[in-house]
Amino acid sequence: MSRIGKKAIPVPKGVTVTVNGQTVTAKGPKGQLEFVVNDLCTVALENDEVSVKPVNDSKPARSLWGMSRTQLSNMFNGVANEFTKTLELVGVGYRAQMKGNALSLSLGYSHEIDYPAPEGVKLATPKPTEITVSGIDKQKVGQAAAEIRAFRPPEPYKGKGVKYANEFIFRKEGKKK
Repeated sequence: MSRIGKKAIPVPKGVTVTVNGQTVTAKGPKGQLEFVVNDLCTVALENDEVSVKPVNDSKPARSLWGMSRTQLSNMFNGVANEFTKTLELVGVGYRAQMKGNALSLSLGYSHEIDYPAPEGVKLATPKPTEITVSGIDKQKVGQAAAEIRAFRPPEPYKGKGVKYANEFIFRKEGKKK
């Protein structure tokens, strides 16, 4: 049984939540998000708490129960305060800069890589070797950060590449004579 799904989701201050059948809409100071809960789960809004329950005791219903609760929790946190991921560029000559709404990356290739910001995601470069990805949808922020990291993932010998700010790169020893 899901232990996460049993917990009711408290609605943060400044966020209004409406439940219309299986559709849950959250409106907050940062924006508005909507999530349609699977038919195998029921959603109820009672005194500033949203609870999710499975319709029956089947395996698919139980597996969607905790996931639906987590999606709703992330949605409430996103409209209250944005999600942010920070990426670091490690390597000689590796740098990033904004060109309009697109991110321009120099990652040691013979060409620059232009990455247009997805809808609902803000990209920023506070330093030439740092990229900040932020937005209200946790899935979109994580996906954009993963796509940027995939252009040049960190390698295990010198650690060069694009890495998350809190990521540990397991280093390998080089060749020996």
